[in-house]
Amino acid sequence: MLNDLLKRYPALCVCADDIESSKNAIIECFKNGGKLLLCGNGGSCADCDHIAGELMKGYLKKRPVSPDKKAEMKNRCNCLDDSVLDNLQCGLPAVSLPSFTALNTAFCNDVDAQLVYAQAVFAMADKNDILIALSTSGNSKNVVDAVKVAKGLGVKVIALTGDIGGKLKTLSDISICVPETETYKIQELHLPVYHYICAEVEDYFFER
Repeated sequence: MLNDLLKRYPALCVCADDIESSKNAIIECFKNGGKLLLCGNGGSCADCDHIAGELMKGYLKKRPVSPDKKAEMKNRCNCLDDSVLDNLQCGLPAVSLPSFTALNTAFCNDVDAQLVYAQAVFAMADKNDILIALSTSGNSKNVVDAVKVAKGLGVKVIALTGDIGGKLKTLSDISICVPETETYKIQELHLPVYHYICAEVEDYFFER
């Protein structure tokens, strides 16, 4: 629950409404068949992978495949073993754009490094998706350009940034501006924010 997060990290009280709005927007995204796209640099790049990892498999819950889903899949492929199905976990689609090593290095080399995330967003984003843009300054050029492309495509944007917010604060639909100005301190507060959101989203979609 949000109150538990705020008790452990009282500094985040100033972001409470934006955290809740982000959680609700992500739930609606998945309910409508959308996916999350994530982009960031350095530590924020690692956070993109972290968030995707919490959503694409079990986080606080096991998320077993339902008997009906197992039967449906075995009906389509009768050689699909129970040993495989029993170990799969239900996931929510989240894509860490920095993980596209071949695409990103090719586009940086052949076209324009600043537009590396913009290109991935342009190629992948659908109207029901959400782009989560992480930048401690709020001004990372490649992240800002990705946000602009997302907005041009009608895609909702959630920003995770620092106290000032930078350009992302005004460009994004929802901005979680944690109350720190030093990079590592901003990142220290981003982690409990997205852990809370991932846990709440998981709790909405999956039983224990």
